[in-house]
Amino acid sequence: MNDVITIGSTTLDSFLKTDFKEIPWKTPSGRAFVIPLGEKFGNESLYLTIGGNAANAAITFARQKEKTALFTCIGNDVAGKEIVARLKKENVATHLIQTKKEHQSAQSILLLQKGERSIITYHGAINQFSLHDVVLEKLKAKWWYVSLPGKSYKQLDALLGYARRNNIRVALNPSGHHLRGAGKKQLLKHLSELSVLLVNEGEAAQITGIPFSREGDVFKKLDTLVPGIVVVTRGKKGVVVSDGKYIYHAKTFSEKAVVDRTGAGDAFGSGFVSGLARKKERCEKENCNPDNVEYAIRLGSANATSVVEHIGATQGVLTKKQFETEKRWRNLKIVIEKVKSKK
Repeated sequence: MNDVITIGSTTLDSFLKTDFKEIPWKTPSGRAFVIPLGEKFGNESLYLTIGGNAANAAITFARQKEKTALFTCIGNDVAGKEIVARLKKENVATHLIQTKKEHQSAQSILLLQKGERSIITYHGAINQFSLHDVVLEKLKAKWWYVSLPGKSYKQLDALLGYARRNNIRVALNPSGHHLRGAGKKQLLKHLSELSVLLVNEGEAAQITGIPFSREGDVFKKLDTLVPGIVVVTRGKKGVVVSDGKYIYHAKTFSEKAVVDRTGAGDAFGSGFVSGLARKKERCEKENCNPDNVEYAIRLGSANATSVVEHIGATQGVLTKKQFETEKRWRNLKIVIEKVKSKK
């Protein structure tokens, strides 16, 4: 049986270093690139790697010496063959990967500039991801790490039903589809089945309907919905974690240089869950060992920091040896506060 199965997207990512002019624009960042229409222009370099939430997480678990398999969907094309080859090189089991002959593998083109990036994404075969023709016995594991992009989000009901019947601990990183409409109703129904919920502060606000500026109220509501651990990442501000009894506030490790922030969230989430798995933490509300939670936060934070120091979502993923032996990952300031009464 596997220690961890990661479930969700796998892509082939092409990174192009650019030097475009930036202008103010109505985007979340307030900025936009200017790309000349009808003209040919060069770029500084090209970097090809694999990505996607499930693949990124799988590589973290494998490098942390967890027996890992990936359940995803790719096309029967050159990109798909390259994805499988790279996963095997990382000791990630590929026997659960579905191949769709009539669809192309998911791919992304990332325009990288000064540590920031814009992403052009094609979901491709992952939209055909399903539990049809899958021998469910092969999905047994101690942990699942789930993030379902595109139309694959519809598989959450069937997946969590199987996990519940087989006592599999589930860490869920919801996709955008699970934050609105029918997808949100589906998510709210299943929060009670999670060992770990992984979201950013904007997603936490969408799920609860409470702005994250009211952090205490957000966690009070999430703690009533999720029986396990709630993790809210805050980008450069760090992370806030609740186990129902304690709230943990942690900053980030100092970065040598920010090269590319792609995959930082996946790196933290999979690193965090890897830490829980290593410590055999059961993630039972109000009965977690604070030492185990702190260890998981430190591993997740270290992994995310290392990832942003490299191009791509997997190049900087830490090995177990790197995390345990490199001095820079030994200390991270984590402030622990007792959860206020829910009355």
